[in-house]
Amino acid sequence: MFDFDKVVERRGTNSLKYDFAKERGKREDVLPLWVADMDFPVAPGITKRLRKALDHGIFGYSDGKEDYFAAVSAWYREKFGWETKEEWLIKTPGVVFALAAAVRAFTEEGDGILLQQPVYYPFSEVIENNHRKLVNSPLKEIHGHYEIDFEDLEQKIIKNRVKLFLLCSPHNPVGRVWEEAELKRLGELCLNYGVVVVSDEIHSDFTYPGHVHRVFASLSKALADISVICTAPSKTFNIAGLQVSNIFIPNPALRETFKEAMASAGYSQVNLMGLLACQAAYETGEEWLSECKQYLLGNLSFVRDYLEKNLPEIKLIEPEGTYLAWLDFRSLGLTEEEREELIVNRAGLWLDSGAMFGADGEGFERVNLACPRCVLEKALNQLFKAVRGETTNGSE
Repeated sequence: MFDFDKVVERRGTNSLKYDFAKERGKREDVLPLWVADMDFPVAPGITKRLRKALDHGIFGYSDGKEDYFAAVSAWYREKFGWETKEEWLIKTPGVVFALAAAVRAFTEEGDGILLQQPVYYPFSEVIENNHRKLVNSPLKEIHGHYEIDFEDLEQKIIKNRVKLFLLCSPHNPVGRVWEEAELKRLGELCLNYGVVVVSDEIHSDFTYPGHVHRVFASLSKALADISVICTAPSKTFNIAGLQVSNIFIPNPALRETFKEAMASAGYSQVNLMGLLACQAAYETGEEWLSECKQYLLGNLSFVRDYLEKNLPEIKLIEPEGTYLAWLDFRSLGLTEEEREELIVNRAGLWLDSGAMFGADGEGFERVNLACPRCVLEKALNQLFKAVRGETTNGSE
């Protein structure tokens, strides 16, 4: 029903992905597969709802009412078996804003905050920009599969007196969908040492067959009491530019402290179009999302097959979730600068260098799969030529 093969021209639309290569030090003609938004038009129910608001023509201060919460809560009940309460919900312009608010709410300058690199780079930014101590417990990569190093995790918590843990679930960029036993073990450590868990679950709607996302706070009442659950429709329905996220904090004391941090930043209502798009997405977007996920599964298969047949020296870290591919370039034996030269200047591509996600990501690249397959094929063909010694120019 939905045409995900259609190429929609995004240049000239102030798209961060397409229109800011020069400003970010890239060739202007690069083919971008970096930042995590999709090249697919949104579900028609979203545009219909936004068009109605445009026709109305007044865009004053707005907020969501009972039907907004009903749409969000129904989604998490039906998709993840998680029952929420309206008083738990705090709306923010984005998950990264919520991460920063949590850092300011639950820690003081110099406090240790735990993360697991390689991880979404704003995690480290909100820690360091707020003058907290970044405590890294790296994920262990074992034969192309990432695991939590629980012994290291506990030692780091104790040694650094960690107060806050920024959890990425599903994990971006390595694509892990954490199993229930892993989350419970992690949760027990945090309970034992009084650590608040901020769980970024923005990619929760993207899991591949055989993998199930579990909301961290849904695992037990005790874990709910130490949880800040960060959700958003932005990745799921490609509405990141409308800036709306739904943060759930079951514990009243944590919730009030978080609200105080938001108030100190001078923030109150999210924007009207974001509210409308979010509600419309959860109410009308399920069919679109189902077809989108099937298309992404096909894109993942295409990348897997292409690399195996044409570029076996580049390894796909098999994702369990997200629409991002984590590719291992280490066997090429290139430095960071040499790999940048290969990818940007010779292949004409804009990917996310693994080093952005911490030192544990060096030698890897993150690739966005949420684009028409012909774009993905073009990108891989350009990469193939570059690895084999050819250079791609802007006309190709």
